[in-house]
Amino acid sequence: MKVSILFLVIPLLSQLFLVSCVDNSNEPAFPSISEKVEQLLSNMTLDEKIGQMTQAERNALASIKDIKTYYLGSLLSGGGSAPSNNNAQSWADMYDNYQLIALQTELKIPLIYGIDAVHGHNNVYGAVIFPHNIGIGCTRNPLLAELAAKATAEEVSGTGIDWTFSPCIATVRDERWGRTYEGFGETPELSQLMADAMVRGYQGADLSIDGNILACAKHYLGDGGTLDGDDQGNTIGDEQMIRELHLPGFIAAINAGVKSIMISYSSINGKKMHGSSYWITDVLKNELGFKGFVISDYQGIDQLSPDYKTNIEISINAGIDMVMVPFNYIRFIEYLKELVIEKRVSVERINDAVRRILTVKYELGLFERPYTNRSFTSSVGSAAHRETARQCVRESMVLLKNENSFLPLPKNIAKIIVAGKNAHNIGNQCGGWTITWQGSGGEITPGTTIYEAVKNTVSESTQVRFSINGAGAQPGDIGILVVGETPYAEGAGDRQNLSLDQEDLTAIANFKNAGIPYLIILISGRPMIITDVINDCNAFIAAWLPGTEGQGIADVIFGDYNFKGKLSHSWPKDIGQVPINIGDANYEPLFSYGFGLTY
Repeated sequence: MKVSILFLVIPLLSQLFLVSCVDNSNEPAFPSISEKVEQLLSNMTLDEKIGQMTQAERNALASIKDIKTYYLGSLLSGGGSAPSNNNAQSWADMYDNYQLIALQTELKIPLIYGIDAVHGHNNVYGAVIFPHNIGIGCTRNPLLAELAAKATAEEVSGTGIDWTFSPCIATVRDERWGRTYEGFGETPELSQLMADAMVRGYQGADLSIDGNILACAKHYLGDGGTLDGDDQGNTIGDEQMIRELHLPGFIAAINAGVKSIMISYSSINGKKMHGSSYWITDVLKNELGFKGFVISDYQGIDQLSPDYKTNIEISINAGIDMVMVPFNYIRFIEYLKELVIEKRVSVERINDAVRRILTVKYELGLFERPYTNRSFTSSVGSAAHRETARQCVRESMVLLKNENSFLPLPKNIAKIIVAGKNAHNIGNQCGGWTITWQGSGGEITPGTTIYEAVKNTVSESTQVRFSINGAGAQPGDIGILVVGETPYAEGAGDRQNLSLDQEDLTAIANFKNAGIPYLIILISGRPMIITDVINDCNAFIAAWLPGTEGQGIADVIFGDYNFKGKLSHSWPKDIGQVPINIGDANYEPLFSYGFGLTY
């Protein structure tokens, strides 16, 4: 009896011993991000919390020490806000200097730095400039869009910056809008497809991995649907229409894991988005479950009322977590503190905003690695990234006309005349948001113009000449005429007339009068009115705003690659048809949404 009891007891004791020695590997050995955030938040003063909610323009700093004095959580570079030596190394040095000051605060909370890297790292001289989003939409290739975003993320990382205000996923319904080229196209399906791809490209599978950066889906909500294409205007329609046209891209971005969303300047049915608690808190945060943080646009809250303090109250209570001030950061901080003391903004709302911001900073790995990873600095303008951009150019071009198989051109043509104001102008080729906010013509950054690309591609025996206005064409010439828009960005780009300008019409007339066969390449940020000029040319290409890698255009027109691009916008016959979108009751465009020829 005693023996049998012993045999029962010994295994039981052994099991108890083993259980006591088990490595509970499922239990976290270190605090989770959530626990870290709560611990840090519990140690923060109101001043430190409000500082985290403040984003200042670097040019607006009265002193670099203000980063520490006011506990600033974020800085940005607006378009053209660059160090005096605009190169990757100087950007990285600048970033690290700002970060050094931020880490001198007692809690050592690192800055997060934002920039409009919207088609490559476009503020930085020598960076690769990709086609603007309207062209990326024409590729219908989300994998390529993801690769472009990934290349951009690496170049941004090489300058220390953590955060791009991209992608713009506006569903653009009126081409008169000056930001048409920033959206992927006129349908929510395109917005969904490309929002998902771009967010994954920027942020990667793990935001903390070096070379990944924070994406920002913008502009929430309805910015592409304003009446008459008015920038910062009013989008009119019932909630079903808003949800069907303008919300799907943001849902796709959230599902892809986007961690920041920017609010639109525009209104919905007369209500400014920066003050809409319904769309920001009820829909975005509660209904859609967005867990990242919400940022205002540049001085976006200033438009809510004549009283700045009231604007702060309205916007923060509506659900904006970080305010792109960007200049009056001291006044913003003072007013927000007063609002909390006066109980017009709750401490709970402040804590929610700061919790979201700190969570993203931890997810980015900023607390562990706050300074520039210089291993990426050499990637800025790299050959590999230029090849990705060149592929984007090839696939974004849309062939609208190819009479009697005029294209592809043989490389051994005897004589080619390349003409037009956009044929040999890298600035015009890149468009707005390139080096400066509005962009500019000329040799603003390294790249390959279309004229240079043609010379690089043809045989040694081919004579290639350039003419700005198309004059000097001779019998036996083949003409390549590059026309279209010159750079612009938001506001300044709004147009009621989408016709070609007189300079372009003169160049076209000179080719036509010379009697030579010719190709027109249109450089533009939107469809333009071409009904009167397309009939006389032999071929017509919409090349959009291709960026620095013009060689991609020559790759296709000389037959090394076929056309793949399909229109991301319906093409109007005349300005009276604008706005025109697929699904309209009387839909008779010059070229339909999705049109695109191949060889």
